[in-house]
Amino acid sequence: MAVKGIRELAHYLDISIGTVSRALNGKKDVNGETRRRVLEAAERLGYVANQSGRALRKGSTGVIGFMMQTGHEITGQGDTFFMSVFDGVQTVFARHGLDLVALLCSSEEDPDAYLERVVARGFADGIMLSATRRIDKRFALLERRKIPFISLGRSLTDVGQPFIDLDFEGMAETVMTRLALRGHRRIAILRPHDDLNFANVFLQRCREVLAEHGLVLEDDLIFKASPNEAEGYRVGRELAALPDRPSAIVVLNDGSVAGVFQGLDAAGLTPGKDISVIGLHSPQARYLSPRLTCFDLSLRDLGIALAETLLASMPSYAALYPNAAHRKLWPMIFIDGDSG
Repeated sequence: MAVKGIRELAHYLDISIGTVSRALNGKKDVNGETRRRVLEAAERLGYVANQSGRALRKGSTGVIGFMMQTGHEITGQGDTFFMSVFDGVQTVFARHGLDLVALLCSSEEDPDAYLERVVARGFADGIMLSATRRIDKRFALLERRKIPFISLGRSLTDVGQPFIDLDFEGMAETVMTRLALRGHRRIAILRPHDDLNFANVFLQRCREVLAEHGLVLEDDLIFKASPNEAEGYRVGRELAALPDRPSAIVVLNDGSVAGVFQGLDAAGLTPGKDISVIGLHSPQARYLSPRLTCFDLSLRDLGIALAETLLASMPSYAALYPNAAHRKLWPMIFIDGDSG
């Protein structure tokens, strides 16, 4: 059985149309059991709200935008990270008849100007931000315009918004302690080429942990690269050519790890034997030899948490997600491979 409108859904549940409408819209005057029955029936029977009518009545669109940067240097290899996150996000939004729309900002365009243009069109009820920078003007823009948003990542620009960020401090502590205890004294890092905040967070914690072991992170061993295989290959070759080669490298770009392996191999070096390599897991990593020592996480679960946390900050849905964390560092799982 499938229902085409709210009247049929109300008839099926033997509940008034008004109660069904209030339950679907997260109104507080509907008790929890009734809300649960309505939402479960709506999902089971394939009910979809008439979004054009709802937008006119409520001044809402039923659309949530996810802003991300594009460009051959960034996504030319195919971005499985965001596809998996999107799957989790839409799993949650589907419960409420909401739609996720990817806001694709070209790497050649200023992201602040892009978001300003998107906001001016007013087609989204909420925004998800990625690629957060150390100083990020987008936060202040959305706060000023009173648009609910969540950031995948943190920034020194803080307006009290909800966020979920990967636990790069925890990653730094784990990897630097491991390398220091194994006798490594000169450690290289491959980081993104731009001012993404997570790289700064990671580097700061690396310096603190190394200092506890009487070591320093040398500035000339911090390589910057776009997150793709070609850039990883370039860094691998540069690393191999150094007269005083470091004994380990940590790769923050998941798209660059395979290229680093290839660059080292072209120079006659074997990861895990001649130089330790630790990185972030990616679909390509499973085919690397030796097995990559890396950090992994469930991207779909991350997407679910992002969606639920955003909805918890929106009045129409907040009552449905009373236990959603306002801010969270998302743990990453350490996988002990053979490369580091």
